[in-house]
Amino acid sequence: MALSTRIKAELLLLGLLTTGLTQVPILASAPRGFWALPENLTVVEGAIAELRCGVHAPGSAVQWAKDGLLLGPDPRIPSFPRYRLEGDPAKGEFHLHIEACDLSDDAEYECQVGRSETGPELVSPRVILSILVPPKVLQLTPEAGSTVTWVAGQEYTVSCVSGDAKPAPDITFLLSGQTISGISANVNEGSQQKLFTTEATARVTPQSSDNGQLLVCEGSSPALDTPIKASVTMNVLCKWRTELDEGQVRAGQSLELSCTARGGNPLATLQWLKNGQPVSTAWGTEHAQAVARSLLVMIVRPEDHGVRLSCEAYNSVSTGIQEHGVTLQVTFPPSAITILGSASQSENKNVTVSCITKSSRPRVLLRWWLGWRQLQPSEETVMDGLHGGHISMSNLTFLARREDNGLTLTCEAFSEAFTKETFKKSLTLNVKYPAQKLWIEGPPEGQRLRAGNRVRLVCLAIGGNPDPSLTWYKDSRTVTEPRPPQEPRRVQLGSVEKSGSIFSRELVLITGPSDNQAKFTCKAGQLSASTQLVVQFPPTNVTILANASTLRPGDALNLTCVSVSSNPPVNLSWDKEGERLEGVAAQPRRAPFKGSAAARSVLLRLSSRDHGHRVTCSAHSTELRETVSAFYRLNVLYPPEFLGEQVLVVTAVEQGEALLPVSVSANPAPEAFNWTFRGYRLSPAGGPRHRILSGGALQLWNVTRADDGLYQLHCQNSEGTAEALVRLDVQYAPTVRALQDPTEVNVGASVDIVCTVDANPILPEMFTWERLGEEGEDQSLDDMEKMSKGSTGRLRIHHAKLTQAGAYQCIVDNGVAPPARGLVRLVVRFAPHVEHPAPLTKVAAAGDSTSSATLHCRARGVPNIVFTWTKNGVPLDLQDPRYTEHTYHQGGVHSSLLTITNVSAAQDYALFTCIATNPLGSDHTNIQLVSISRPDPPSGLKAVSMTPYSVGLEWKPGFDGGLPQRFQIRYEALGTPGFLYMDVLPPQATTFTLTGLQPSTRYRVWLLASNALGDSGLVDKGSQISITTPGLDQPSREPDYQLPTEQPAGPSEMPLLPVLLAVGGLLLLSNASCVGGFLWQRRLKRLAEGISEKTETGSEEDRVRNEYEESQWTGDRDTRSSTVSTTDVEPHYHSMRDFSPQLPPTMEEVSYPRGEWYENMAFPGHLYDEVERVCAPSQAWGPLYDEVQMDSCDFRWPGDRYEDARGIYDQVAGDLDPVDPDAIPFELRGHLV
Repeated sequence: MALSTRIKAELLLLGLLTTGLTQVPILASAPRGFWALPENLTVVEGAIAELRCGVHAPGSAVQWAKDGLLLGPDPRIPSFPRYRLEGDPAKGEFHLHIEACDLSDDAEYECQVGRSETGPELVSPRVILSILVPPKVLQLTPEAGSTVTWVAGQEYTVSCVSGDAKPAPDITFLLSGQTISGISANVNEGSQQKLFTTEATARVTPQSSDNGQLLVCEGSSPALDTPIKASVTMNVLCKWRTELDEGQVRAGQSLELSCTARGGNPLATLQWLKNGQPVSTAWGTEHAQAVARSLLVMIVRPEDHGVRLSCEAYNSVSTGIQEHGVTLQVTFPPSAITILGSASQSENKNVTVSCITKSSRPRVLLRWWLGWRQLQPSEETVMDGLHGGHISMSNLTFLARREDNGLTLTCEAFSEAFTKETFKKSLTLNVKYPAQKLWIEGPPEGQRLRAGNRVRLVCLAIGGNPDPSLTWYKDSRTVTEPRPPQEPRRVQLGSVEKSGSIFSRELVLITGPSDNQAKFTCKAGQLSASTQLVVQFPPTNVTILANASTLRPGDALNLTCVSVSSNPPVNLSWDKEGERLEGVAAQPRRAPFKGSAAARSVLLRLSSRDHGHRVTCSAHSTELRETVSAFYRLNVLYPPEFLGEQVLVVTAVEQGEALLPVSVSANPAPEAFNWTFRGYRLSPAGGPRHRILSGGALQLWNVTRADDGLYQLHCQNSEGTAEALVRLDVQYAPTVRALQDPTEVNVGASVDIVCTVDANPILPEMFTWERLGEEGEDQSLDDMEKMSKGSTGRLRIHHAKLTQAGAYQCIVDNGVAPPARGLVRLVVRFAPHVEHPAPLTKVAAAGDSTSSATLHCRARGVPNIVFTWTKNGVPLDLQDPRYTEHTYHQGGVHSSLLTITNVSAAQDYALFTCIATNPLGSDHTNIQLVSISRPDPPSGLKAVSMTPYSVGLEWKPGFDGGLPQRFQIRYEALGTPGFLYMDVLPPQATTFTLTGLQPSTRYRVWLLASNALGDSGLVDKGSQISITTPGLDQPSREPDYQLPTEQPAGPSEMPLLPVLLAVGGLLLLSNASCVGGFLWQRRLKRLAEGISEKTETGSEEDRVRNEYEESQWTGDRDTRSSTVSTTDVEPHYHSMRDFSPQLPPTMEEVSYPRGEWYENMAFPGHLYDEVERVCAPSQAWGPLYDEVQMDSCDFRWPGDRYEDARGIYDQVAGDLDPVDPDAIPFELRGHLV
């Protein structure tokens, strides 16, 4: 016991500590600790338990321990399916949640926090989870639910054992509802650990009053909401005895009679008789005492009065039946009292009532009470009743007075035999008397009320019994509320209300015309009160009467407007669609609701425009400022009439839809709509491209220009017919019908480019013109005049210039897509212009009578040009087989190639003149045929970029002498002795970056050209410059152009050793030339054959432009020969290397189709090839020159592929191997002309 007390004290202290800890707020800044500790918890088996644990230990594992067993940090706790961790771990909530607790959960628990970097492990105080197990059953001895028979006065032992429970239950015994004391109880261990049972024993001594009662064993426990119970029913036997005096017994009591027979063998058989009839045959025996007993229990009733009850005993050996009995004397009160007569009577009148009782023994006396006042009966009577009893009756008559109303009238029955009981019957006296006063509260009589206003009438009465029934009457008719719910509630009748002695009933009216001069009466019995209302109301009904029902144009219509009733009278007026009409007053009729009636007539002359119009009659009350109107809609029958808004012209777009609307008025509606077009009637049922809509409109789709025209509409109804014409204007996109292509004009003259179209509509500004050409070219039409008249547009060109030649496009847009486009070529005719970029052009060839040379002459002009050649001013005989000419034409560019075979230095080194002629004039150029020689010096050397360590150079190559040439750069730093050389790669480049320079240094740079016959020398001013490289702190820049500097004047000293070496070398070469002359002769022949092959292959023709314009060469390109430039004054030369015409020659005169008219604007051919056809037929013409590559559907010349014209004759004998100049034969060194 001491140990248990100590444990409880420790648990109590632990609970106080944990409670205190949980109430101490944990600061958010605390590194580690508990902010919620678990507490001891007691739950009933099967309930839910939750042990709280709140920690502040970020990054630490938290788990629970049960009796020292760790459950693990997994929130689901897999080993214990009913366990889980609840709460938000982020907030430090790790509450242990247990579902459906059982005895296995009864243990000690603690919350543990694992060790982490922020601190050591934490363990909460241990708490106890107590599981309460309620007892399931109680085992009662004798068996629960049975009936036990005991003898009154004897002692019996009863035991009760509980089932397993925790804690042990408390057991008590109840006998007939009373707790039995002196119970002994023992607590024992249950079927498993921690469970207990309780065994209780009680001694019971039953009494006769316990017969039929329950003996209950009741078990209670903290785990139970209500105790569990087990019980037996007691059958208590006792000896016969009676407490009756001389057999007197009260009806309704329980009578117990015991009959005992002693001795006999076998023991006696007992039975009870009632007036000789068996009523009970149950008995019992006690063999030890040789006693037989029988107990008769019965409820005494009034009809048992005078009944004899007897007990008979006998056995198998008895000679007779022994009998002992008693006669019952039963007393009983009256079962009911009845008052006959009415307790309701008018004041000052007699009330007569009678009081009658049921049978009673002994008889009862009657007396009357009115409130607390006793009344004397007028007559009393006693009569025999049932079961030996008596019936009492008393009559009473008294005067009803107003002050007795509501008092209780009581008939009371009493007797000395029933001193503790009173038998009464009461009625409430109802004395009737009328109300003392009746009146009505409401608007004063004569006050004018507006119809629709709410009026409240209240009927008041004082006193009266019964409560006065206040009834409202309107002109002798009872006022009731309207029954149909859809009708507005104009009348609201309240119920009778009582306040003290005042009674009231409210009548609420929404006044109407029928309430005018109406008399409202309130009645209460014989009393009544009345009031009369005066209601002003607008006309209750305005009606228009007509003298005719069928109306047609021209008819006269008489309309009469009648205002049935109003108060006060109204003024009538007429109007038609807002137009006031003059009317005539008519004789008024009698008006209901005691109001005034009015009438007014108007006469109308009708037309078709009046159909559907409303003629309105307005009844206006000046005093009420209110108007009531009615209208009469005119139904005028008339034939169809087309309205002013009928559309007469409809515009549609070709291939679109068109709707020809109908705006017609008719009454009745038109029966049919018939459309005709060009004499043909359109099917009313519709067709592939039309249908007639329900309103008569004609809808067309996929309209064409053939649908353009007048459409006739025919409408008909029962009154007549009407016709109308509607024009359909079909608009369509423009189509070019005539366009003169090509259009020719001499330079400086004027011409019109004419474009004729078919279109609808024809708009003044629908013609626009465009000039086609390359990007960046002048495509402006500002100097041209644009004109249009009707379907023809003109582009007038004044003083035509070569720059205006080309393709033009006529664009026509009349607002209907798509716009039409037509192409036309403008050909500007001009005199020949030979391209001669320099006064003299050179062509080099070996004059060994084995080589060939080609002279190229190109000119521009329209129409075609005829070429003629002269040599040294003498016309060239083209019949000579050594001379062959080929002429080429492409647009306005014309070329003539003169090929000279077996070139002879004596005959062919001459001045050749090319003459170009057409009907508008002529022009010429000179070409010098010369021998192969050293290259001419390059020109135009300049620096194009510069850095501290490099300089970018650019130059123009000179005549290459008929052989491949290469370039070399010589430079020196001023103030530093010696020269430096740099070869230009690739050899034929015209730009080069010289590197390896020093910053802030002045240099002098020379450029040399060389071929197999030697170099160009350093005497030309255009082949040397001086530069100064920028410093490191200066940005790279474009150098300022510096003119070439001359070699300083002064005698040039030649070293002796180089002179001697040169003389010796010449001697050795002369000897070697004699030995190898034959070999070099063979090499010369092969060299001449190679040159001839090169010249026969030709060269690429220049790129030409799409327009006729003056020749302008496009930039300088890197070539191995000198280029032709109009800015240079020095003679330049064309090399014959790599010149190779790719196309066969064409005839000089080609007939072209002249100006024809075309609808589709596709060009059948082009006059001078300057405008390519839209899509040229394949294989029609090959390109005249390889440099001109035109797409079959491209109108533009490939301007980005123009080549430098100065390179036409470059690269002659480009495949010759470089040789020593001294090894070339003398006749090829270019000195003989």
